[in-house]
Amino acid sequence: MSAGEDASEPRPQPAGEPAAFTRLLPAGETADASQIVDGFELGKRAQTVAARPYLILNMVSTLDGRASIGGRSGPIGNRADRELFHALRAGVDAVMAGAGTVRVERYGRIIPNVATRERRVERGLEQEPLACIVSARLSLPDDLPLLNEPAARVAIITPSAAALTGVSAQIEYVRASSDGRLDLRLAMRELSERFGVRTLLCEGGPHLNAELLQAGVVDELFLSLAPTLSGGEDVTGEALRIVAGATFERPLELELLGALENESHLFLRYGVRRSA
Repeated sequence: MSAGEDASEPRPQPAGEPAAFTRLLPAGETADASQIVDGFELGKRAQTVAARPYLILNMVSTLDGRASIGGRSGPIGNRADRELFHALRAGVDAVMAGAGTVRVERYGRIIPNVATRERRVERGLEQEPLACIVSARLSLPDDLPLLNEPAARVAIITPSAAALTGVSAQIEYVRASSDGRLDLRLAMRELSERFGVRTLLCEGGPHLNAELLQAGVVDELFLSLAPTLSGGEDVTGEALRIVAGATFERPLELELLGALENESHLFLRYGVRRSA
């Protein structure tokens, strides 16, 4: 830092350069999103679980606990959050989201960047992650960009026997049910055995997060914590937290594995403690 600069004022990232993350825990040199995700060595971590993918939840929240503003998560994060979001997608075998999240966020092709797809192949991954949509009733809009992308590989996780029509994506079905209800443990096993999914990134929503945690199939939580307060009362039910739905029988304990910072945004990485 040169003389006269104010250390309390964040310096803007030069245009065209990736956002820089300060490593708080463990301490280390600054790094960009791709370097951060490469350091996680998710492929090695996948070897620690059997008969299912190594599953990571990735969520963003305001300081007062909201996972969405105006029904969407996008307004909460900053550029660094978006770059980490895409770097995580680029480093896993499959990306999963609930039907509600897919509808609201208007999901399209998971990896739109050609160079990123080429780098995935060089690292031994498929060009495209398998896009997994969890839908109990198969209520997905026909005009969803993801479903109308011919290059997209999509697995619909559902207990329903119905099928989508009039879409151009490559659709497969994981009909995992138990007593007529979706069985997420069975679905995870099928993703592993049938599609070879070793690492799975889940992007919500909050109800799906809760169901996965209750099923005992989550290994890590990545939480981007924005330095914002949204205020107000949740009278509409739209301002969800990162986990929503039924109360856990007992609180689930997490272990802090790492912490990053960029422009006062915190990026926290937690491991899920099985003992909880």
